[in-house]
Amino acid sequence: MSYFRQNIDLMSGYQPGEQPPAGVKVIKLNTNENPYPPSPKALQVMQNLDGELLRRYPDPMAGEFREAASQVLGVPKEWILVGNGSDDLLTMLMRACADRDRNVVYPMPTYVLYRTLAEIQDGCIAEIPYDDDYQLPVERLIAANGAVTFIASPNSPSGTSIPLELLDKLAAHLSGILVVDEAYVDFAESDALSLVQKYDNVIILRTLSKGYSLAGLRLGFGIAQPSLLEGLIKVKDSYNVDAIAYRIGAAALLDQDYKIANAEKIKTSRTKLTNNLEQLGFKVLPSQANFLLAQPSQKQAEWLYQNLKNQGILVRYFKQPQLEDKLRITVGTEEENAALIKALTQPCGSD
Repeated sequence: MSYFRQNIDLMSGYQPGEQPPAGVKVIKLNTNENPYPPSPKALQVMQNLDGELLRRYPDPMAGEFREAASQVLGVPKEWILVGNGSDDLLTMLMRACADRDRNVVYPMPTYVLYRTLAEIQDGCIAEIPYDDDYQLPVERLIAANGAVTFIASPNSPSGTSIPLELLDKLAAHLSGILVVDEAYVDFAESDALSLVQKYDNVIILRTLSKGYSLAGLRLGFGIAQPSLLEGLIKVKDSYNVDAIAYRIGAAALLDQDYKIANAEKIKTSRTKLTNNLEQLGFKVLPSQANFLLAQPSQKQAEWLYQNLKNQGILVRYFKQPQLEDKLRITVGTEEENAALIKALTQPCGSD
C-alpha cells in the first residue's frame, strides 16, 4: 500500500550534488559554489542582526530586497518577486502552470530539477534534445507548445549561453510563459533582461547563490511584468523568504563592486582552467558560467570522478545520456584548480 499519488511513487527525486560531512576537508568543485567569501557588507549586516527579526513574521514580499533589486536592475520593484532560492520561483511556476494537459518544455541536458518539479505536479513533459554543441533547438521548442518553457542561459551542465535573438524569437512565438533561468548570469557576457520589457510572457530568474557567494542563504528572485507575477503570488508560500535572508541579500546585491571583482577573478581562472584541461586532452565546451563541462580523451569520466574523489576532490558526474562521458567541474580558486590539474596528471598511467 502506498500513501502517495501514483506519479510520486513512480518518480525519482532530485539528487543534489554531494555535500561532504562537516569537518571533512575536500576540494569541492561539484556544486558550482563561488570559491570566494560573501560581501563584507552582507557579513556586517549578519553580525548586527536584531533578535526582533526572529520574533516577528517577515515581510511576505521581502520589500527591502525588492527595493535593492529595483535599484540595481533599473526595473520597478513591482516587477520583482523574491523566493527561497530561485528554485522556489521554479516551484511557483510549476504550481501555477503544470498539469496533465499542459506541456512543460525544456531542452536537454539541462537543470534536472525542471523534470523533478514537473513530475511532482504530474505535468506533461516535453524534453527537446540539444545537439552536441548545445545549439538551442528553437523550432522544436516552439512546436512543443509549452504552457511553460524553461531555458537555462548559461545552461547547466554545459555552461553555454543562448544568444538573445533566439530567446527573443522564442518569446515572440510561444503562447505560454518563457522562463529564462539566469542562475549563472554573473559570469556571462550578456543577459536577457530586456525581454521582460518587451514581452508579458517572459520571466527572468536570478539567484544570489552563485555570483554573490550566498548558496547557504537560499535567496533568489524573478523579474517579470506584474500581470505575470500576479499568478505566481497566488501560489507562493505565505512567508517564503525569511527576514534574515532578505536583509543580508539586499546588502550583498547593493555591493556590486565586490560581486563584479570576484566574478572577474572566476572568469580569468575559467580561461586558465580550460587551457590546462585542453592540454591534458580534454574537450571543453566554451563556458559562460562558473564551471566547465569537460570530456576526457582517454580515461572514462566515471572512473576519473571516482579517482578524484579518492584524492579528496569532488567534481560532478551525471550518469545520463549525452553526459556520461563528461565531468562538470566548478571553477575554484587558483590553488584548488592547480590541485585538480595535478590530480588529473598523476593518475593517468594507472587504474
